[in-house]
Amino acid sequence: MAAVRRGCWPWGSLLGLLGLVSAAAAAWDLTSLRCNFGAFCECDFRPDFQGLECDLAQHLVGQHLARALVVKALKAFVQDPAPTKPLVLSLHGWTGTGKSYVSSLLAHYLFRGGLRSPHVHHFSPVIHFPHPGHLERYKKDLKSWVQGNLTACSRSLFLFDEMDELAPGLIEVLRPFLGPSWVVYGTNYRKAIFIFISNTGGEQINQVVLEAWRSRREREEIRLQELEPVISQAVLDNPNHGFWRSGIMEEHLLDALVPFLPLQRHHVQHCVLNELAQVGLEPRDEVVQAVLDSTTFFPEDEQLFSSNGCKTVASRITFFL
Repeated sequence: MAAVRRGCWPWGSLLGLLGLVSAAAAAWDLTSLRCNFGAFCECDFRPDFQGLECDLAQHLVGQHLARALVVKALKAFVQDPAPTKPLVLSLHGWTGTGKSYVSSLLAHYLFRGGLRSPHVHHFSPVIHFPHPGHLERYKKDLKSWVQGNLTACSRSLFLFDEMDELAPGLIEVLRPFLGPSWVVYGTNYRKAIFIFISNTGGEQINQVVLEAWRSRREREEIRLQELEPVISQAVLDNPNHGFWRSGIMEEHLLDALVPFLPLQRHHVQHCVLNELAQVGLEPRDEVVQAVLDSTTFFPEDEQLFSSNGCKTVASRITFFL
């Protein structure tokens, strides 16, 4: 899967997070207030749907459901001049199927600075919330960080990676920001976008796709209605997931559960060709075949799905050039 060549503003440890909270508070100047309350101020929000759809069509392989669902939800939200609540999407699926890639594309095609935009905020449990014993401090800081940045710009994007590793209870502090209220803590937040990413539900999605294949159904015939219940149940049954026993799930504050299907051999081949083109190389059959031969597929009998999706394609290519 071709990667968006964008960096991400590093956060550091708890001390770094506290420093950023302080910096955000200091940034609430006249411009920020004007951006928050002005009807026409969009900060560096510059949505490019044509570019997004083109990139998804060319590089997001095997994900007809995710592609259609994300674009539809995003267009409806952005084109609404007065949304009643933020857009909240939860991306689910096996590793290497495109979840992080899609979140990077959203930042790239929605904000002028992409992932480097001061209004795009990327959270990782390992980096930002590494110590379980600091949960209460993390909750306080996360709430302050979100509130402060929404005060600076109501058009903000918050990305939460590895929800499977996020301590249950932490994300609950976001619940007031995700509902259909006008303001919360004195901040207009209805134009914000929240994206949550996890592997939870991946096994269940894989099983649905496997059964469809065994029944000789086309992959594109799989519908969202078949996958939503199994994803939701997988989240509710996982005590390590950030949404476990969460009011966010109970109050149905997620606008969509976005499924990413497991990738088959021809999808991995597409990823190899995309990656070669990305680095300016011509397609070479021997390289493509070598990457496919070095990729592990499952289940054991069918050898149908890539165990790492397209996640390791770029690194494998370097071995065979």
